[in-house]
Amino acid sequence: MRDPLSEMLRGLRLDGVEYGRCRLSDPWGTAFPAQEAARFHFISSGSAWLKTPAGDWLALQPGDAVLLPRGDANIIASSPDVTPVPFERFGRKQVCDGFYDMQCADICGDTVALTASMRFNIDRLHPLLQLMPGAMLTSALGKSEPAIPHLLEAMAREVDMDRVGAGGILARLADVLTATIIRAWVEHGCGDTTGWIAAVRNPEVGRVLAAIHLEPEKDWQVAELARLMGVSRSGFAERFARVVGETPARYVARVRMHQARLWLKDGMRVATAAEKLGYDAEASFSRAFKRIIGEPPSQFRRKDGGVGMLAAAE
Repeated sequence: MRDPLSEMLRGLRLDGVEYGRCRLSDPWGTAFPAQEAARFHFISSGSAWLKTPAGDWLALQPGDAVLLPRGDANIIASSPDVTPVPFERFGRKQVCDGFYDMQCADICGDTVALTASMRFNIDRLHPLLQLMPGAMLTSALGKSEPAIPHLLEAMAREVDMDRVGAGGILARLADVLTATIIRAWVEHGCGDTTGWIAAVRNPEVGRVLAAIHLEPEKDWQVAELARLMGVSRSGFAERFARVVGETPARYVARVRMHQARLWLKDGMRVATAAEKLGYDAEASFSRAFKRIIGEPPSQFRRKDGGVGMLAAAE
């Protein structure tokens, strides 16, 4: 039987990656806005500081990388006291498909940084990404996960060589690296005892989460989920809420409606989405969708499904 983490990662993949390389001379600083895609920073040489979404500053050394799975706003700079320049102000020159050089400074320095936008097959509002930490630092994980330094070295070589097909190879390496970072964080990351890490570390709760995410269209009932965990309904509800941070019913509803968002974003009719989720009437589906997402599905189909609904969905 697969472990819960393997089951959950089966449904999470990268659908696209775009890389930017920058050669920097001190002092420098860049402010990255929140975005729909995940953000990834890699320091190939030199050093840097990263201001995380939580407001903490992390020191980055050569070979360090940071994954921000929800693409939250962040700052990367030569030191915390540098005033950052908005990322949008920098020009770019395409090197190959999906890979470009950023015009970060007038004089090239010793620090070489790689930044990437990584589009998952689910959006940043999906409950799975919402449960992840805001930032995952590889230097804290490299000793316990020997594959990480080798993957980063391979990415650095592709960045330096500018060979044909580098963009495609980087995308594949990034796909493996992302799954490896998530796995290493879950298994060894700082002893965090709450949220997604605790949920997947917990065999019983992790098994339930895996089942929900593998079949989001299923109308999961508390009694069935309790049987998966092997406990009573009351014991299940209490344990799930304590570890995950919300009730089973609320979590299942969010997973189902965010799956509906993806269907609608791909052009599915509202009536079809309602039928796939087992609703007898389109109106009842629309009410449930609006209650969780913040807007009716009919209006959502005319939008990009982006950051504008973040406050309503949360």
